[in-house]
Amino acid sequence: MAKVTIKIEGLKELDRALGQLPKSTGKAVLRKVLKDAGEPVAQAARANAPKLTLHLTETTDVGTKLTRRQASLHKKQAKDDRAFSEVFIGTSDPAGMQDEFGNEHQAAEPWLRPAWDGKKDATLDHIKNALWGEIERAAERLARRAGRRR
Repeated sequence: MAKVTIKIEGLKELDRALGQLPKSTGKAVLRKVLKDAGEPVAQAARANAPKLTLHLTETTDVGTKLTRRQASLHKKQAKDDRAFSEVFIGTSDPAGMQDEFGNEHQAAEPWLRPAWDGKKDATLDHIKNALWGEIERAAERLARRAGRRR
């Protein structure tokens, strides 16, 4: 399984702000931002996907779940590299790997890598910019709830 890991460094203030939220809230905020940021990449991948059967176009998505096989491979690869939150962009269709990387009977027809390469800078900028707003909104919601409980 091909894997791209992105680490954004130098965001200590965002990390501290996330740390001040309850863990479940912080994780939900981060997942929302990551899913929103990944959607343009998924849209570009859908547009690039081979059109022979349209199956890759229909199954390409952004999400937090992997197939059982993908999860077992991911678990082996990420043993020491646990992330607070992860979001995946791709397809559950095994043909996606064959189209992306090719094999002895089929030439590679990349569709996901070019989508990522074309959108990665905008995606990372979206994460950096949107995360502040989502953290602030979550903190305001928590403060309102705490005010109502008193």
